[in-house]
Amino acid sequence: MSRHASSKPESLAVANGYEQMTFADLEANANQLAHHLRSFGVGPDCLIAVCLRGSAGFIVAALAILKTGGAYVCLDPDYPRDRLAFMLNDSQPLVVLTDCYAAGSLPAGKWQVLIRGNEADRVSRYSTDAPSTSCKPENLAYVIYTSGSTGTPKGVEITHRSLLNLINWHQCAFGVTDSDRATQLASVAFDASVWEIWANLAAGASVHIPKERTWRSPELYRDWLVAHRITITFVPTALAERLMMLQWPPETALRIMLTGADMLHVYPRADLPFTLVNNYGPTECTVVATSGPVLPNSDSCSLPDIGRPIMNTEILILNSQMRPMPAGEVGELYIGGLSLARGYHNRPDLTAASFVRHPFSSDVNARLYRTGDLGRYLPDGRIAFIGRRDHQLKIRGFRVEPDEITAVLNRHPAVQSSVVVGRSDKGEERHLVAYIVAALGQELVASALRSHLSKSLPEYMIPTLFLRLNSIPLTMTGKVDRSALPAPDSSNIVRTKAVTASNAVEINLSTIISDLLKLENVGCDENFFLLGGHSLLGMQLITKVRDTFDVELSLPTLFELPTIRGLASEIQRLMLESRSGVT
Repeated sequence: MSRHASSKPESLAVANGYEQMTFADLEANANQLAHHLRSFGVGPDCLIAVCLRGSAGFIVAALAILKTGGAYVCLDPDYPRDRLAFMLNDSQPLVVLTDCYAAGSLPAGKWQVLIRGNEADRVSRYSTDAPSTSCKPENLAYVIYTSGSTGTPKGVEITHRSLLNLINWHQCAFGVTDSDRATQLASVAFDASVWEIWANLAAGASVHIPKERTWRSPELYRDWLVAHRITITFVPTALAERLMMLQWPPETALRIMLTGADMLHVYPRADLPFTLVNNYGPTECTVVATSGPVLPNSDSCSLPDIGRPIMNTEILILNSQMRPMPAGEVGELYIGGLSLARGYHNRPDLTAASFVRHPFSSDVNARLYRTGDLGRYLPDGRIAFIGRRDHQLKIRGFRVEPDEITAVLNRHPAVQSSVVVGRSDKGEERHLVAYIVAALGQELVASALRSHLSKSLPEYMIPTLFLRLNSIPLTMTGKVDRSALPAPDSSNIVRTKAVTASNAVEINLSTIISDLLKLENVGCDENFFLLGGHSLLGMQLITKVRDTFDVELSLPTLFELPTIRGLASEIQRLMLESRSGVT
């Protein structure tokens, strides 16, 4: 940034609504704050926590820390107090940089708290010249906490060498220049913010920060991108999929839409004015490990790939014995090269388990990160992402990849977006449930969705239930928040168009089943099990049928005839046999 502050001092560096900062101001403010931090003993590998929302102030603070040779720890002020407390107590920063809004959520500790604004007078007394530093490539640049499988966050330590590799690759891959206008949407606690900020500012491009309510709406965000002449943007996968469905004006300046964070299920239309680039990378590998443009391909039955490894990055696809899988075969993704994190902060056990020795390298210090993700190499060297190893399901003994079902489901014209998960309610065997956001003006009908899926998928991959959502819940990092998906109830189950009962047996049976399932009414051709029924409710249904009609049904019969129409016919047959004395 120092070079751009000298060559183009009055050029825009950061814009956050009405708050704008030139490269000269960014450089001067960061240098002064860096000198102030030096007075607290900040230097290489010192951790400094930054608890600020994405803003010019956050960028100044983070840049100042990098200038001291220290590393910034990213804290989102909207995180729960207990989570912030854990991160601070785990990282034990020398200093915490925050503002009046967030300060009240932070616990007390050994760290020095500097509140933005309150320090202005003292900071302004320092020189605007850059401080000298003894920082080396192997020193830390930042620490970002990710969710841990044990329930406690893990601090990922990224070095200056790894960050510089990301910056160099980004500028080379996308031809970024000082005329580009980029965005910063991601929470500062999400590693995509590292990519959005430093890779663009280092090229002299300006970084623009939209209001959250703007990018939460695809239509509003499209209009904002066009109005602000944005040329490069990163958006989470779910938002990218919705933006691609919109019509874009011909004067759009946007040339690159980067996406990532979750599996991409749709291809771009040929008439979009920008190139869509799909990216993949765990936090442990400095944001991006693979990248590639996604071309229009409306006829493809396969999901968009995740491209190829970025420069100085190696992707191996290995089996459980860490042996390479042949092209086309599925295995676990392992990542090596310059992008690897140093490890997890204060967690040598987790570091040793996740960052393993490279079995095919002559360098005894070479490591691989085991991602827990599944993929396969395509014939041309691109990589097909299959999904998380821990998202794989076993349904009736069959291995199921939920994202394969989602990809087919999203091709139905009534579906805007969807996610498929496994549920196991009331001790029942796990079954598939599809959560769907309907396309604008479209009606969801369970029988139509089921028919659509059955043309491409085997019966065991057809969801038992389809549930209606207004939007897919997302985590702070833009991934699908599976823990926030609601349980099935009468308000969200997608139904088949009802056919009303036509005789007394069907009417009585409809009342019984509606009461058991807690639904207002059940159509004669709706499947008991596809409305949320299970074997325990099935036994209750059999008991009520016995009490009401004085006939005995079996559970296998209920599975064979799960509709009101089918059961009523069987009940009438049994009643007739009983009256005629047939045994």
